[in-house]
Amino acid sequence: MNTNFKEEIVNLPNYWNWNGFKICWSVSGEENEIPIIFLHGFGASRKHWRNNLEYFAKRNCASYSLDLLGFGDSDQPGIKQVGILNNEIWCNQVKDFIAQVIRPKNARKVILIGNSLGSLVALTCAVSLEDQIATVIASPLPDQIRENKNRPINKPLFKKFKDRLIKIFFLFFPLEIILFLITKLGIIRLGLNSAYFKKENIDRELINIVTKPVLRRTSARALRAMCIGMSSREEKFQSSYLLKKLSSSKKVPFLLIWGDKDNFIPLFLGKKIANFHRWVKLKIVSNSGHCIHDEDPSVFNRISYEWIRDLKPFKI
Repeated sequence: MNTNFKEEIVNLPNYWNWNGFKICWSVSGEENEIPIIFLHGFGASRKHWRNNLEYFAKRNCASYSLDLLGFGDSDQPGIKQVGILNNEIWCNQVKDFIAQVIRPKNARKVILIGNSLGSLVALTCAVSLEDQIATVIASPLPDQIRENKNRPINKPLFKKFKDRLIKIFFLFFPLEIILFLITKLGIIRLGLNSAYFKKENIDRELINIVTKPVLRRTSARALRAMCIGMSSREEKFQSSYLLKKLSSSKKVPFLLIWGDKDNFIPLFLGKKIANFHRWVKLKIVSNSGHCIHDEDPSVFNRISYEWIRDLKPFKI
């Protein structure tokens, strides 16, 4: 089978102008009834869902995959163009994508499925767009989870000072050289070996998916905007706060899918979330790593579909 042909069909690019930036997205089964947006993780792109879109499209789902700003084939703006990049910005991108691309064709609530950073973006959207989101499937969910409700909040002056230091550090940190070395010294393959428990799934197509955006001349400036943005986020855009906010209404069903061999975000963090937020459902996948949707797509697809199928709004 020609895998390149399959990849081109599944990830046929569409372009959308968002606030002056070119955003790339793909869709399978756009005429179907149940809208899903797949949100990739850090360093990945919409193409990372290569083994998932068609499965859901065959089950009456309009399966959208979106390159977040700064990733994949979307524009890679720097500080001068966008200020910072963080999950607040990406949440706004998803909100407008729903309003401008999905809503003219489909009025139903949207399902959000995310991997790692994409899970954080999906959680942010669920809080911001609670009445429009049918469910969130997060696999896994990054960010430190704090249980101490009385934890002192950083004073404004201290935070302002810390944020300034972070900005100065990343402005002078030689990310251009770092990214060059990453692509030349095989560090991308090394990173994928850490992310994937099943090494045989690391094929040439996957390496290209991760490597090509890094080779673009604008990648370093976008990474700098991300490093500053994610390091200086307000507390209200961190997972602990967002989960607590979402738990007050429990309007958005929340499923965690976690690999027990995840080296990037260990399973104990998923168990901690499920223990602290009892309304969150945790599914553990044995012998799988950080990217279950690509490492064990048949398992991931089945678990996700069964969860969607059993939701009250959908009688599939």
